[in-house]
Amino acid sequence: MDFNTFRELIANNGYEIICCGVASAFFAQVIKFILFTIKNKKINFKIFSTTGGMPSSHSAGVMGLSTMVGILQGFDSCLFAVSLGFSLIIMYDAAGLRRAAGKTAACLNRMMEDFYHNDLHSAGGKLKELLGHTPLEVFVGAIFGICFAYLFHWFILG
Repeated sequence: MDFNTFRELIANNGYEIICCGVASAFFAQVIKFILFTIKNKKINFKIFSTTGGMPSSHSAGVMGLSTMVGILQGFDSCLFAVSLGFSLIIMYDAAGLRRAAGKTAACLNRMMEDFYHNDLHSAGGKLKELLGHTPLEVFVGAIFGICFAYLFHWFILG
């Protein structure tokens, strides 16, 4: 399949919307991987499958999807309003509930280390602490998703 066939297949329909959402989340994870590698001076491919960190790939994905809905269906459409509503809920959850769960996991891990004298394997292992995002990580992810949607649409329609 050549690029023009691919372009015709996904341009101005639901495929363009879902491809934009998935691609913006994927590229946010790529950016997260690059930033982690630069900061820690080591490569860790597990970054591609983890939550948390800068930028929020959840926010990038849902805002990329919502923005593409707005571009194709109109920013005054009911479909855009619904997709934006779900996007805001997901971003609120990423910065609120999941972040609070991560802080709770960190506290429980410290308590279990004290109780089991640093032998967490006997307690079933350490809980995952990096679950959510800071508001800045969510905001940067959302801005990335919006910008990505416009660039993706421009690139697909040529």
